[in-house]
Amino acid sequence: MSAVPSGLRRKLELSLFLGPALLLFIGFVLVPMGLAVYYSLYNWTGFGSLGEFTGFQNYLDALTGSVFQNAVWHNVLIAVLSLVVQLPLSIALALLLNRKLRGRAFLRVIVFAPYVLSEAITAVIWLLILQPGGFADQVLGAAGLGGLVRQWLADPDLVLFTLFVVITWKYIGFGIILLLAGLQGIPAEVREAAALDGASAWQTTRHVVLPLLGPTMRIWIFLSVIGSLQLFDLVWIMTLGGPANASTTMATYLIDHGFKRYEFGFGSAVAVILFIICFTFALLYQRFALRRDTQGAVG
Repeated sequence: MSAVPSGLRRKLELSLFLGPALLLFIGFVLVPMGLAVYYSLYNWTGFGSLGEFTGFQNYLDALTGSVFQNAVWHNVLIAVLSLVVQLPLSIALALLLNRKLRGRAFLRVIVFAPYVLSEAITAVIWLLILQPGGFADQVLGAAGLGGLVRQWLADPDLVLFTLFVVITWKYIGFGIILLLAGLQGIPAEVREAAALDGASAWQTTRHVVLPLLGPTMRIWIFLSVIGSLQLFDLVWIMTLGGPANASTTMATYLIDHGFKRYEFGFGSAVAVILFIICFTFALLYQRFALRRDTQGAVG
């Protein structure tokens, strides 16, 4: 029996290992994406026949609607706040937890624990804390700060910032652990050389550690922005996008119209817009920010 040619054997191996994953990707990613684009061109309720063909009218209605425009702004605001608040805080805590401290392992567990909780559990916990007369109000009252008590989830001017506090509590542990991994990948010899050259601890951190931590920070920024653009679970459970659409995001807007109001064609158009926004950001970020980190790895 003749041996199988090496070229054919390689193709068979690739087909065997990549085939199942490729079929799953096509069936659960590409096909649903194609169906979403198709349904977005119709005025469809999700039941029965597709109804009237509307072309790109659903896209125009979404893009020109004030509620969707505000939803986009809310997503962008959460992303900006994440970069301005969460990133510096994550770096500071990671630098602190990277030192030799008593109980360092326990502190790392405490910091990372909220990230392990599901979004549903986190939302329910904070709903109980932030309800009128709840734990947050009781703590402020006991500290003599009763004048600061607010309707945390019912004030249109405050609700989005309240949600950002919850988001920070939930996800900052992931950023800290990611940055800790980056810090531990920096050779100790680099810091020792900087110290021998007379650099202070702050100068070493600023001019040596942070530049070497750049690739890790860029990965965190990418994940944070994409997560902010796709924000749904916490907002939907805690506020349903209210009050008066003050905390609506693109994802909650999509679900509200697509599944609660049975505007499935319109919801599909919003889903396509959300995908285009995320995909465009991912491409641009890969091109201008992550390219320097991946060139050496794939070159």
